[in-house]
Amino acid sequence: MKISLKYFAALREAVGTGHEQLELAPEVTTVGQVRELLRARGGVWAEALAPERAVRMAHNQVMCGADTPVLEAAEVAFFPPVTGG
Repeated sequence: MKISLKYFAALREAVGTGHEQLELAPEVTTVGQVRELLRARGGVWAEALAPERAVRMAHNQVMCGADTPVLEAAEVAFFPPVTGG
């Protein structure tokens, strides 16, 4: 399944991109698993998305938790708890 990822504010700066497309393996079915998949890239990804870091998540522009199922062609976004406008 292919999804769209978006990164905002300090996370965007840390990982060096604001968006990307990602093909998910069949076993990656939740937003939390997407986060873990990205962390597995290592380096800045592992640091920016570490479990102890406060990171908000959204699925199709709705705030969500790690257990939210990911739908085909979904937009999954990651951002810090406070962002400026």
